[in-house]
Amino acid sequence: MYRIKILYPGKTKIRFIKEGIEHYFKLLYAYAKIDIIELKEAHGERQKVIQEESKTILNRVKNEFILLHESGQLFNSIEFAKLIKNKSFHQFVIGGTYGVNDEVSNASELIVSLSPLTFTHELTRLILLEQIYRAMTIIHGKSYHY
Repeated sequence: MYRIKILYPGKTKIRFIKEGIEHYFKLLYAYAKIDIIELKEAHGERQKVIQEESKTILNRVKNEFILLHESGQLFNSIEFAKLIKNKSFHQFVIGGTYGVNDEVSNASELIVSLSPLTFTHELTRLILLEQIYRAMTIIHGKSYHY
């Protein structure tokens, strides 16, 4: 069974996103143990928020992690499934409203983009879980991905 940890600052506040996260969390139960870690969200001036949240992320993340960022490497769903399949444990980091600093970027093993489009940090959480579920169905030969 796969273990996946997803870390991000702040709570998911938008109801439909929370419901979507719960939906994919339940679907993933058969394939992986998912840990969602909601870190303390910082407030104030932009650079201060980035620095505080980045420090919190680096203090909580263990070993290698994958950072989600709009400028990261693009994968199609088959390639993403191969990335997941390569290891039994993955950590994903999603930055807060203003993103993360270079220290977090440089510490990551890989920077992945879910799309060239920019998504809110809350919506990114839902999209990531859907893509992890899609990857699991590809890995296990299920018919979710066409």
